[in-house]
Amino acid sequence: MISKVGQIMIYVNNQEETLKFWTEKVGFSLIADQDNGHGMRWIEIAPTKDSETSIVLHNKELIAKMQPELNLNTPSLLFYSENLDQLYKDFSDKDITVGEIVSMPTGRVFNFADNENNYFAVLEKQ
Repeated sequence: MISKVGQIMIYVNNQEETLKFWTEKVGFSLIADQDNGHGMRWIEIAPTKDSETSIVLHNKELIAKMQPELNLNTPSLLFYSENLDQLYKDFSDKDITVGEIVSMPTGRVFNFADNENNYFAVLEKQ
């Protein structure tokens, strides 16, 4: 039985630039950055070092060669924030592309784009 989400894999064109985006702009923590010596670099990030779920930034080109049948499009991720207005201002101040804050049945939400124009969303979690 599956008990929780452990990791989410995102396939990116430039691991180094995407790592900088998530750690320097969004404020995530680097959990692991390892290379197997054969070109496979494992970069794991999370909102905090003790987060239960993390994101792995995979090299899209390498994964496509290893498993051409995979759909390498970015998954739709929804993050939670307890202070949406402050996060929105922080992202805007850091020149992160953000959409407008909108009210949904589940709460207020906005989307943002990473350095490769993949879009993610943040929901105000009360």
